[in-house]
Amino acid sequence: MNRPVPPPEDPAEPVRMTAWVRGLVQGVGFRWFTRAAALEIGELRGFALNLADGRVQVVAEGPRERCERLLGWLREGDTPGRVDGVTEIWDTPRGDYRDFAVR
Repeated sequence: MNRPVPPPEDPAEPVRMTAWVRGLVQGVGFRWFTRAAALEIGELRGFALNLADGRVQVVAEGPRERCERLLGWLREGDTPGRVDGVTEIWDTPRGDYRDFAVR
């Protein structure tokens, strides 16, 4: 039985990406570097937040391609500290953010 192949996702489609970054990512400037990376990529709004369990949560809204670029930077970029892993989910944007902030 042939199954239909879903169409490729539009890189300009607005999305919401939430990522949780594990490793040595608190107390090393990771949130500030994440904000700088988001601003350099451009067209991203959201925040980076330290969590009580030692992870950093990153929420970014904007074009899918730009969110994917930020996710790639979180996983393999020149980040401060040490990233042991990143888990992400994708959703529709809510439009709650005016810029990209450190919380």
